[in-house]
Amino acid sequence: MLSIESRAGAAEGGSALSDLGLTHIALPTSNLAASLAFYERYARMSVVHQRRDPETGTEVAWISDGTRPFVLVLISVQKVDTPLRPLAHLGVACVSREEVDRLCAKASAENVLSLGPFDSGVPVGYWALLSDPDGHTLEISYGQEVGLAVDRHRAATHDGAAAGDHGED
Repeated sequence: MLSIESRAGAAEGGSALSDLGLTHIALPTSNLAASLAFYERYARMSVVHQRRDPETGTEVAWISDGTRPFVLVLISVQKVDTPLRPLAHLGVACVSREEVDRLCAKASAENVLSLGPFDSGVPVGYWALLSDPDGHTLEISYGQEVGLAVDRHRAATHDGAAAGDHGED
């Protein structure tokens, strides 16, 4: 069996840094198929890994939008007791206001639109809240400045320092 280090190096395009930082958020789901369909429809996420535990029968799916090494881990359970609800939520950026409006119209027709859309200006942008099949909250938005804020912070705090150097001695 390959070590974790060997697998990372052997993976196509893999690097030692590919799994640093925030890599996933795990959510329970009582209907894996319905959750997979929801996140594909509203967040452009698809399955990158799926398995069933041979001992417990628990189904697990890792889904990603493919934009970074980050997955949403969906774990099958009998009942979701504590869904992720506002203010707690997952946030997904859309390519335009029109996409937010299109998704909101679809969500309204499917009775999963919880709130919005609203235009809250810079840096929050144009956003709405949807509920997945288990009641977890998904925010869809356009015009949030997350990438810009991270880039500004990185430029201001790293001053050319090597990646991963946080100034600690």
